[in-house]
Amino acid sequence: MKTSIRNTLLAAGALALLLFLNGCDRKGNAQGPPPAGPPEVGITEVQSQRVELTTELAGRTAARLVAEVRPQVTGIIKKRLYTEGAEVKEGEILYQIDDALYRADLAKAEASLARAEANLAAVRLKADRYAELVKVRAVSNQEADDAAAARKQAEAEVLAAQAAADLARINLTYTTVMAPIAGRIGRSSVTTGALVTANQATPLATVQQLDPINVDVTQPAAEMLRMKNNLGGGLRKEGGKARATLLLEDGTPYPHAGELKFSEVTVEQSTGSVTLRAEFPNPEQTLLPGMFVRALVPEGVNEQGILIPQRGVTRNPAGQAMVMLVGAEDKVETRIIKVARTMGEDWLVSEGLAPGDRVILEGLQKARPGSQVKPVPFGSAPAAGPPPGAAKK
Repeated sequence: MKTSIRNTLLAAGALALLLFLNGCDRKGNAQGPPPAGPPEVGITEVQSQRVELTTELAGRTAARLVAEVRPQVTGIIKKRLYTEGAEVKEGEILYQIDDALYRADLAKAEASLARAEANLAAVRLKADRYAELVKVRAVSNQEADDAAAARKQAEAEVLAAQAAADLARINLTYTTVMAPIAGRIGRSSVTTGALVTANQATPLATVQQLDPINVDVTQPAAEMLRMKNNLGGGLRKEGGKARATLLLEDGTPYPHAGELKFSEVTVEQSTGSVTLRAEFPNPEQTLLPGMFVRALVPEGVNEQGILIPQRGVTRNPAGQAMVMLVGAEDKVETRIIKVARTMGEDWLVSEGLAPGDRVILEGLQKARPGSQVKPVPFGSAPAAGPPPGAAKK
């Protein structure tokens, strides 16, 4: 009997201890995790800096000089004396046209000239004699006048024969087709043995001067006015020259800087744009006529420019650019700004920001106007938390 009572008391005590421990555990769980601090946001501090303003314009390259080689006389091509695609010098012989016919024409013209000169000598002597005889009335005035007229006619015949000989000589010279300019020559449109005609529509070849080379770009008239007004006087000049740089079609920067030469004096009515021409050195002949390029034209320099990454700028329902700032007491505030243009991955801000402002770039989804945040430099590592699996206290 005593043993049974003792067992009952032990069981009741164990049950009471178990209930006590369970209640303590629930009380501890009811306390929960400690309250979290303000959310972290990545910020950048606005600083003014020297910003070079440029305009990027699309355009195409064009040879500085272009000469289409056409025959001036008709004949058969006997020789082609150049290599296609090579550099040629001004006056270098390109083609030789069969000149047998033109040599004969020159010989005939020179013979006619010699005959006219011989006739002129005889007529001149007769006119001189008659001029003396008429003074002593040995011949009539009419005969003297006829002799003087015959002399003038013979002189005119000599001039005509001389012109014919010169023309025959020029035509003979034209049988040798020479390069009108120095440059790079393209493919030949004819081969040896082909018949060519004087001033034919199809050129024999084309010579283009590629160093230096022109780049023609177009710019809206409104943009041109903005560029001129940017710094109150037009393009920035370096040593009296407006400079420009190029980006090739694949985005590669062209190593040589160019110089703006002129802008068109009229606006294209159909497009409202103005053509600008720049000249670039092309010693390696990297640039070929017809290539698509992008020209970077400097407008001026903003000595107190403010740049902020594009990721930090949003738009409100009215379309206005705005940023989120960390203001006094680390509280979030919004501000409307004005942006002038993009500069790479940044916006150039014209109004709304000042040096020292803290713009939120990361954690915008956690930032609410008026809420308190913890600003950290953009790109810094987040605060370290407890390691995984750590025991709770």
